[in-house]
Amino acid sequence: MAGAVPYSKGSSRPVEATTAETPDLITLGRRIRHARTARGLTLEALGERVGSAPSLLSLVENGRREPRLSLLRAIAEAVGVGVPDLLADEPPSRRAELEIALERAQRGPLFGALGLPPIKPSQRLPMPVLEQVVGLHAELARREEEAIATPEEARRANTELRHEREERDNHLPQLEAIAEELTFKAGYTGAGALTHRTVARMAEQLGFTILHVDDLPRSARSVTDLEHGRIYLPPASIPGGHGLRSLALQAIAHRVLGHERPRSYAEFLRQRVEITYFAASCLIPQSVAVEFLARRKREKDLAVEDFRDAFGVTHEAAAMRLTNLATVHLGIPLHFLRVGDDGALFRGYANDGLPLPRDVTGAIEGQLVCRWWAGREAFTRRDRATESYQYTDTPAGTFWDSVQTGTGADGRQFSVTVGVPYAHAKWFRGRDTHVRHSSTCPDPACCQRPPADLAERWEGVAWPSARMHQQVLAALPRGAFPGVDDTEVFAFLQQHAPTD
Repeated sequence: MAGAVPYSKGSSRPVEATTAETPDLITLGRRIRHARTARGLTLEALGERVGSAPSLLSLVENGRREPRLSLLRAIAEAVGVGVPDLLADEPPSRRAELEIALERAQRGPLFGALGLPPIKPSQRLPMPVLEQVVGLHAELARREEEAIATPEEARRANTELRHEREERDNHLPQLEAIAEELTFKAGYTGAGALTHRTVARMAEQLGFTILHVDDLPRSARSVTDLEHGRIYLPPASIPGGHGLRSLALQAIAHRVLGHERPRSYAEFLRQRVEITYFAASCLIPQSVAVEFLARRKREKDLAVEDFRDAFGVTHEAAAMRLTNLATVHLGIPLHFLRVGDDGALFRGYANDGLPLPRDVTGAIEGQLVCRWWAGREAFTRRDRATESYQYTDTPAGTFWDSVQTGTGADGRQFSVTVGVPYAHAKWFRGRDTHVRHSSTCPDPACCQRPPADLAERWEGVAWPSARMHQQVLAALPRGAFPGVDDTEVFAFLQQHAPTD
C-alpha cells in the first residue's frame, strides 16, 4: 500500500513533452559527450562529421547552447545512437550525474552569493573530490532551505493546502480506502468506537509494536524505531482517550503512505495533513460514518455531538471529519472554524461561500473573526456544556452554525464551529433556534470600530500594552522534522533499543 498518495504533488508530463518544450541542456550535453568519447571521437573529429565548429560542440556538451534539431540528428548519427537516447533524462554515468549536479549548483544564486571561483568538472578532477564537492553543495542548499522556513513560508504553505482541500471538498478517496481496508482487516466490526486493541493489531500487521513510555522526548509526539519495529507513545493520561489512538494511527500512517523524510516545510505540512486524515478515516471509517450520517439526515437530526459520541472521538475531530464526508456523500457544503477566546482564527475550512477573514496573502491563521459570528458569540453564553446554535446574516448570505466550546492544554478557551448555508440548516438539530445576528464584515463599521461615544471619550488617552505573539517574529524550528530535537530522539532510541 505504500507509494503514491493522491495528495502528493509531482510532475506527470511525459518525457517527450518535457524535452520538446524545456530540454535539460546539461544532461543532454553530458549524454552527447559520453556517446562521443565512447566512439573514440574528439571534438574536432565530431565537428568534421557534422559540419560544425568544435567550439560550438563544446558549448553544447557543457549545456550552454541548445543545438538545433538538425544538428542533434547529425550528432546522433555520427555517434551511432538515436535522438531519443540523447534526449533521455538519466545521466549516462555516475560521474556524469555528479558533474551535472556540480554544474547546476555553481550556476545557482546560492553559489553566486559566495563569491568563489567555480570548479570545472573536467575528467582530471578525481572522483572522490567530485563526490565531496557535490555533497558540500547539497548540504549548503539543505541548510539554506531550513533557514528560510519563516512564519510567512508556513502561512503560504498552509494557504496552498487549504485551497487544495476546498477544491476537493476535503475528501481524499484513496486514503479513505486504505484506512478502511486496514481497519476492518484488524478486526473492527463497524459498531462503535475503534478500540485501542484494534489499533494495536493494525500496528502488528505492519510489523510494529506500540509501547507507552513516560520519558518520550519533549519535542516529539511519538517516536518510531524503524529498525526494531517499535512505536513509542506517551502513557495514557485519560484511560480510553481518543488522543493516543490518533497518535498511534498517525505514526502508522507514515509507513502506510510511504512517506520519506520531508525536504521542505511545505512537504512536512502536507505529510501532517495526510496522516491526520488517515487517522480520522480509521477512527471514523467512511462506510460506517456515511451510513450513520445519511440516516440522521433523513431524520433531519444531524448533530456533531451525536457523531462524536457514536465513534468516541473529540468534538473537534468529529467536526473535521464532517468536512471530509458531508459534501461528497450528503451533498451538504459546510464550514469549520476553531476560534480562540481572543477571537483569532486558529484553523478554518469553507466550501460553502462563508467569507473567512484573511490577510493580503490569503492566509487565515491568526485573523480575527467577526464578533457577531457564532464562534465568538458562544463565549458569551453561561451554559457551555452543550452545543449552541445561531443564524448569522452576512454579505455572502445567511448561515446556520452549531458551536461547542472547550479548553485547550494551555488553559485557553476555544470554540469549534460547524455551519452550513441557510438552505441546508433543515437537516440539522438546532435549526429552530431563534438566535440571530447580522455581520457586515469585512466592513470596519461592523465590529472593528468602537462605538462613537466610546471612541470620543477614550481616543488618544488610552495606551494598552499589547500581548506579543512571539511566533510572528520567530523563524520556524530547524530540521527535517521542524521542532524535533534529534539529539534527544536518538538518545531516547538508544536507551530503549532492545539488546541482543
